[in-house]
This record gives sequence, C-alpha cells and structure tokens, in this order.
Amino acid sequence: MTLETITADALTPLRHGFFTRKGGASSGIFEGLNCGYGSSDQANIVEINRARAVHVVGSPLDHLVGRNQTHSPHASTVDAPIHRPWPDADALVTRTPDLGLSVRTADCAPVLFADPEAGVIGAAHAGWRGALAGVLEATLDAMETLGADRGAINAVIGPTISQRVYEVGLEFLDTFLTEDQVNGRFFANGSGDRLHFDLPAFILHRLREARISHAEWTRHCTYSDPQRFFSYRRSVHKKEADYGRLISLIRL
Repeated sequence: MTLETITADALTPLRHGFFTRKGGASSGIFEGLNCGYGSSDQANIVEINRARAVHVVGSPLDHLVGRNQTHSPHASTVDAPIHRPWPDADALVTRTPDLGLSVRTADCAPVLFADPEAGVIGAAHAGWRGALAGVLEATLDAMETLGADRGAINAVIGPTISQRVYEVGLEFLDTFLTEDQVNGRFFANGSGDRLHFDLPAFILHRLREARISHAEWTRHCTYSDPQRFFSYRRSVHKKEADYGRLISLIRL
C-alpha cells in the first residue's frame, strides 16, 4: 500500500510530510506505518517503516535524525547524522542539507518549521507539557542562532488530538492558569467537573505570540480517525497493550 502524507503549502518548497499510519509493514495493533522504537513492535519492522517514510522526502535512512523525546522544552542543533541511542530533546533544528529531521507522535502535536530563505528548518514534539514549558520558543531560538529570521519562519502543526476528545480534570486547568490566566480560553466545559483542552489552539497561540510569519494546523484529529492515525489516548480507552507512533519529517 502506498504511504499517505499530509503536506502544507506553508512549508513548500521544502520536502516534508506528516505521515499517516497507511502503507506500513506492521501488523496487529500496530498495523500500518508504526515508526516508534519505543513500542513493542518488532524493531526490524519499525526500521522498514522508517525507511519507507524517509524515502518519500528523499533522504537515506542513515540521514534520518531524531531524539529521545521526554516532553521537555529542549531543542538541539544537528549538523550531521547521529545514530541511536539518541540524546534527550524534543525538538531539532538544522541548516545542513539532506538531513531528515523527525519527530514521533501519537496525540501530541508534531510541529514543522521552515525559513526557506535562510535555509533553516526545525521539528518539534509538542505535547501539553513541552508546549507549556517552552519547546516551541526553544525551537525558534535555536533556528535564529543558525541564521533564521523569526519574522520569516512558517510553522505547521500536524495531526494531533482535538479539543472535542481531549478530556482533562480541574488540576490540569490549574496548571495552565498558574502559568497565565489567559490560558483559560483553551478550555471548554465537559461532563460534570471534566473539561476539554484545545492543544492545537494553545500551540497556535504560543507560535503567534512568538511573532513568526505564519502558523497553521492541518486540522486532523489523531483520536477520531483510527483508520489513518495512531492515538495513545484511544489505545488507553480501548485497553490495548500498546500503540503505534506516527512520524513527521522535514529536510532541506
């Protein structure tokens, strides 16, 4: 089966893609393009899936760079392939041609960044913890260090969990209000004392506050479309033993 990629005009002419689960070699609960080393899927199958994805953006597999993601605010600069085990970080930036920057997600937001004029790109894994702690701003700072112009950077949020299905408790709201009372706008009432959090809207807010050129969301919900996307939260609700990870890539 052919791989399915979601692309954005805002990132052209750079090669990039937010990959769905379609077209992979995995089976069972991982059926499709599971690109997560952290899953219990067979390691050689995960390698096959990653090779298929990176081929689409035109980089060799040994030029696909990632990080050990820990929901941190840390961004790292890469200028050469680094093989596993990868160091901890939740974002990468580069100005080196042919390197494929990758992030893996399963409800958290993949965010791809580009300043084509300066030849600087970035990729961030932004769950609520990382976004609140500043991983998006850290990515922009690292891109500027490489010569990017913040006012020329475009950022696109890929498939992530949407507000309609992201139920949280009051303590979650308190965490955001402690940071900034304005963050209350990203919560809607749910059943009883439950709330619904809008992760993509929160990320868009942070990106626009950072005064980049353009920010958008592809408007795909990982939880609500099991045929196309893996979802950690959906796997928990279905009491599945594990879940696949989606991959998002960008290269110069």
